[in-house]
Amino acid sequence: MASYPKSLVFLPLTLCIFYITSQLWHRQYYPHSRPLLKYPFDDDSNANQDCDDGSCFKSRDILENPDYEDEFKGKWELASENSGISAMHIILFPNTNKAIMLDAVSLGPSNVRLPVGIYRLNPGAWQKYVDYRALAVEYDAESAAIRPLKILTDTWSSSGGLSANGTIVISGGWSSRGRSVRYLSGCYHACYWKEHHWELSAKRWFSTQHILPDGSFIVVGGRREFSYEYILKEGKRIIYDLPILNETTNPSENNLYPFVFLSTDGNLFIFANDRSILLNPETNEILHAFPILRGGSRNYPASATSALLPIKLQDPNPKEIRAEVLICGGAKPEAGMLAGKGEFMNALQDCGRIEITNKSATWQREMMPSPRVMGEMLLLPTGDVLIINGAKKGTAGWNFATDPNTTPVLYEPNDPINERFSELTPTSKPRMCHSTSVVLPDGKILVAGSNPHSRYNLTSGSKYPTELRIEKFYPPYFDESFASYRPSIVSKFKGKMVKYGQNFVIQFKLDELEVSLNDLKVTMYAPPFTTHGVSMGQRLLVLATKELIDVGSGIFQVSVTAPPTAKIAPPSFYLLFVVYRQVPSPGTWVQIG
Repeated sequence: MASYPKSLVFLPLTLCIFYITSQLWHRQYYPHSRPLLKYPFDDDSNANQDCDDGSCFKSRDILENPDYEDEFKGKWELASENSGISAMHIILFPNTNKAIMLDAVSLGPSNVRLPVGIYRLNPGAWQKYVDYRALAVEYDAESAAIRPLKILTDTWSSSGGLSANGTIVISGGWSSRGRSVRYLSGCYHACYWKEHHWELSAKRWFSTQHILPDGSFIVVGGRREFSYEYILKEGKRIIYDLPILNETTNPSENNLYPFVFLSTDGNLFIFANDRSILLNPETNEILHAFPILRGGSRNYPASATSALLPIKLQDPNPKEIRAEVLICGGAKPEAGMLAGKGEFMNALQDCGRIEITNKSATWQREMMPSPRVMGEMLLLPTGDVLIINGAKKGTAGWNFATDPNTTPVLYEPNDPINERFSELTPTSKPRMCHSTSVVLPDGKILVAGSNPHSRYNLTSGSKYPTELRIEKFYPPYFDESFASYRPSIVSKFKGKMVKYGQNFVIQFKLDELEVSLNDLKVTMYAPPFTTHGVSMGQRLLVLATKELIDVGSGIFQVSVTAPPTAKIAPPSFYLLFVVYRQVPSPGTWVQIG
C-alpha cells in the first residue's frame, strides 16, 4: 500500500478553509459582486402564477437584502438653461435622441427665432402681425442644441402620437384651428410642419389621440365635443357620439383629455372623470362599463395621471394576455371652481388599478406617499412606473394650483399591494401646469416646461413664472455602483422591420462572466406624446425570451419573440431595451409592422 507525506492528509481541509476565507474577504470588500437580484420563482411550476400581489416574487430589489434607507434615490441634472419655448407638449423623434417640443401660439413671441427669412403670420387680438419667433423646437438630448421649427397653427391643448412610418401626427388645438392635423417627418435642413386645416370633422381641444392596430388614429373628446372620430382611416369622416363624455361633464368639466388605452384584445379602454368603458373601434360598439372609480375627478382640469401597465408576453401561446390600467391622483369635482376664487383644495392621494381584460374586475385602491394633481406617469425600461411633476393643491390651469409636488415617486407593479411606492430625490424647480416629461433612449428622464405666461414673462407677478430650464432625472438604476452591470446592445436594427410573431436575436455586451436567462428581460417601449399630464400612446411590452448564448469576449446573444399581433403592439417605432437584473441598457430603435 502506497504511503503519502503526512502534510498531504490536511491538504483538502486547508484548501476548504482558504476558499471560505477568500469568499468572506471578497464579499466584505466587494459587496456588489453578490447576486443583484433573486430569481423570481423557486422553480418553473410557479412561472404562470398570478403575481399581482407579489406573492410569487422573492424580491424585486437590485441588491440582495438591501438596506432600504441607503438605496440610491436618483439624481437631477440641469441640462439646459433655455429651451427657447415653454414645452407644453413633447414627443421623441424616432431613430434619434431628439425631442420635439411645442407651445401655444397665443402666448406671444417666444425666446427663440426662426431661421433668417422665415416667418409666420400670427393672428393677434386686433390684427395679424408678422412673427419671427418659433413655437416648436427640436431639442437634442445629448448636446442640448435647439433647432427652431416653423408651425403655422396653434397646438395649444392638442393631442398627438407617432404614426406607423415614424411621422409625428398632432391633431386639434386652439380656436379656429381645432380641426387641424399637422405632420412632421424626418428633415435635415429647413424643418416645417405640413398642415391640413380641415381634416377633423369637429374642433378637438383637450382631446386624446391613440394609434390603432391598422395604423390609423382615434381622437376622443374635446371641449364641448362629446364624440370621437378617426384620422388616417379609409372611408368618410364620421363623428361618433360618445355618451359617457356628456354624462360625466360638470361645471369644471373634469372629463377633458380622457384616458385612452388600447387593450390587448384590440378594444379601447376610455376613462372620463370617474367612469370608464370598453369600446370596440371596429364596430363602434360599447362593450362594457366598468365600476366607478370613486373619490373624486381624474381628468383635466382635475388631472390625475394614468398608464397602461407593462404587458407581459413570456408565454409564447397565451389564451389571453392581461392588461391593467393604473390611475393616480386628481382632485375633488369642485376644486376647479374654488381655485378660480383663490381657494386651493388638497389634491387626491389615492390610486386605482384595474384589469381591463376582465369584465368582472373591480378597482384595487392604493395610496401614494403624497397627494398629486397634474403629474405625469412614465413607464421605465425596467417595467417600473415613475410619477413625476405636479402639485399638491388645486387643479390644472394658469395659477389654479399651489404647493408644487417636487418629489418623484417610483411604483413597482409586481410588489405586494401597499409596498409598491417609494419616494425619490426631489427637484428644486416647480413643474406644475403645462410641464412635460419623457423617457430618453438612454433611460434618463427629460423634464421641461411649466407655468407659461403671456409673452414669456419669466418674472411675472405669478408665484410660478414661465419655466424654460430643462432638467434630466436619473432613476435609481443609474446608481454608479451598478455601472458594470449595465448591458449595451450591439445589434443594429436601423432600417430593418421586425414582423409580428417573428423570432429574432439581440446581441449585447455585458462585463459579467456568467449570465442566466433568468437574469434578463427584453422590453419594447412606445414613447408617448405627453401633454397636460396625459402620456398618449405609451406602451411597454415584456417580450418572451427563449435562449441565451455566450458568444465570447463579453458578448451574449438572447433569442426573443416579437409581439404576436398589432393589437398587442400597434405598428410604429419602439425603443428596445435589454434589462439585466433591473439595470437596463440604453435603448435602440426598432420598427414593427
